[in-house]
Amino acid sequence: MPETDQNNGDRVLSFDLTVRPWIPVLRRDGSQDELSLRQVFEQAHDLRRIVGDLPTQEFALVRLLLAVAHDALGGPQDADAWAELWADENCFAPVGVYLEAHRGRFDLLDAKTPFFQTAGLCTAKDEVFSLNRIVADVPNGEPFFTARMPTVERLTFAEAARWVVHAHAYDTSGIKTGVEGDKRAKGGKVYPLGVGWAGNLGGVFVEGRTLHETLLLNLVAADTSNLEIDEADAPAWRREPCGPGGAERAPTGVRDLYTWQTRRLRLHFDETGVHGVVLGYGDPLTARDRQHREPMTAWRRSKPQEAKLRKSPVYLPREHSPERSAWRGLGALIANEAVRAQGAEPADYLRPGILEWVARLVTEGELERGFLVRARIIGARYGTQQSVIDEIVDDHVAMAVVLLHEQDRRYAEQAVAAVGDADLAVNAVGDLATNLARAAGTEMDGPRSSARDLAYGLLEAPYRTWLAHLADTDDPYAQRADWQQQVYKIVGGLGDRLMTAAGDAAWQGRIVQLKHGTEWLNSALAGKWFRAALYKGLGRPDSPDMPPDADASPALETTVKAPA
Repeated sequence: MPETDQNNGDRVLSFDLTVRPWIPVLRRDGSQDELSLRQVFEQAHDLRRIVGDLPTQEFALVRLLLAVAHDALGGPQDADAWAELWADENCFAPVGVYLEAHRGRFDLLDAKTPFFQTAGLCTAKDEVFSLNRIVADVPNGEPFFTARMPTVERLTFAEAARWVVHAHAYDTSGIKTGVEGDKRAKGGKVYPLGVGWAGNLGGVFVEGRTLHETLLLNLVAADTSNLEIDEADAPAWRREPCGPGGAERAPTGVRDLYTWQTRRLRLHFDETGVHGVVLGYGDPLTARDRQHREPMTAWRRSKPQEAKLRKSPVYLPREHSPERSAWRGLGALIANEAVRAQGAEPADYLRPGILEWVARLVTEGELERGFLVRARIIGARYGTQQSVIDEIVDDHVAMAVVLLHEQDRRYAEQAVAAVGDADLAVNAVGDLATNLARAAGTEMDGPRSSARDLAYGLLEAPYRTWLAHLADTDDPYAQRADWQQQVYKIVGGLGDRLMTAAGDAAWQGRIVQLKHGTEWLNSALAGKWFRAALYKGLGRPDSPDMPPDADASPALETTVKAPA
């Protein structure tokens, strides 16, 4: 229930987010709880992480907490100031005073300045819409996989607060009902202006052992290279309340972007909860070339945009692929392509600024080389002209921060090369499946795809374990050789099972066309080529089970190398 205040005899509802529980958390002992903003910072040492209703909600809430921390602590200005915070168990003590000073902007139900909302927001017909418009786990027209079937009729105030934050970060695009005062409305509608700001990103942040560590690890200093933070940078609650419509302006820094008001909202509620919403477009923001402002995503160079805009380089956020596990994309997280000789072609990819920041901390000795973190990736994939959320990506890679060290790139190079070892082996087993299918005279694409998926699945857990312990050794090259042996054994075993399952037709074989002519292809020859590919890429295993001349065998002309 909300708090009530007496004002000229009328009951005024209040839900103060600084003191009322609304943020779901996972404690270090495994129990779950809901805490207020104050409590989250006071108890951050005892919390493992935020647990939102969706992973994207967790990402949005972490960014909100970071905006509070940046503003309350006034920085940090540089790595030395950050090191003082890292060493101080009570470094978040100023947050309580800060929240008290700004608590008037954190009341979800305030009549004049409701949190992340626009007071008095309404349509020409004073319509109130279903909460489905802000609750992202209700699929449009697909109610079969949701716990809120078929519509969201009511939300608690705590739930509503979380979905308000999420709407600004991840709301879908599409045609929205125009609100009174929005000059962009035509015929009562505002045409698509894009998704919420975080919806453009392949979200990345760094997790420590506790939420206290996580917030500090992502608290980038103002003097971070390639990151621009203006002195006037401020979060939404230190700016003038938003009116209807939106204003085009450039972001001032991380506090601004972490709380960017991409929507205009107004909740409708009574004493027992929220029952409706008015939702419209807010401040537009293009994703192009924001790499100096937004640190929580990787970036990719866009040649089509360069041709269109006649400028170079042009960078766009590098979104996550739901089909690709985080460990397979490790290179995008730790490889630093931006470090190039003067005058060289601009990098095709830029790693996230958050990881650039952690790289600085380990390189300057503020973090021990073996300190273990998780690179967490979270993102949304939109469908049908960005009007619905189709999929959500949530994954992580545990690694020692030495992989980000700028002066010692050996560990990062071997970690990325080890992913290449896995890709090579997966391609080899995909070729084997193709060759077995061709030897049996059956369809080839399905078996190849299935074999590759299975191989990646078998390699994922071993790679994650290997990576987490890579810093335990002084010789990353020896660790890489050990990994290659693991890959040979795992994928070699899978190949054996595929050959056994191929059946009599593949064992007998048939004549196929090769580059040099025809050959009788059967499972024995397919297996010989498979072992040759593994040996060539990974080296001979400890107990070789392949003929000495296997690496000389030809490959099939029709074998297509699928992208890793």
